[in-house]
Amino acid sequence: MKVKEIMTKDVTSIAAETNAKEALDLLQKREISGLPVMDANRKLVGMFTEKEVLSAILPSYIEKVGRFVYMENPKAVRQKARALSTIKVKDIMRQDVITVDEDTALCEVARLMLTQKARRIPVLNKIREVVGIVSRGDILRALFEEYSSDTP
Repeated sequence: MKVKEIMTKDVTSIAAETNAKEALDLLQKREISGLPVMDANRKLVGMFTEKEVLSAILPSYIEKVGRFVYMENPKAVRQKARALSTIKVKDIMRQDVITVDEDTALCEVARLMLTQKARRIPVLNKIREVVGIVSRGDILRALFEEYSSDTP
């Protein structure tokens, strides 16, 4: 099975110039955790995700503290969260985005998701326009449907 058979074709996206607070509001409204950032020609320029928002508002050393409890005064975090309304998506989006093309096999997409720790992967056509997006849930549903109908 190919990714084009299961991808979401109606892709919600945002522009790089969008205010980060507005983009976060859109994530929450849609109940999703990430959006592709596209230019006017539907070319992918980045990904805006909840992870990038957390990285922007939490101290940069937070990933290095491991399992220690984070006890810093949250005043700085509150200030950074408030500042999201003055920050553009392009300032905090991830620019190095893993992508696949429409003919990529589902098992390959699943491998990429696991090895690259990706929750969603944009699907590009031959001229590198975003034509869909595939999530881990999409992969699991498709694999379950395909293999649960197999008869032994």
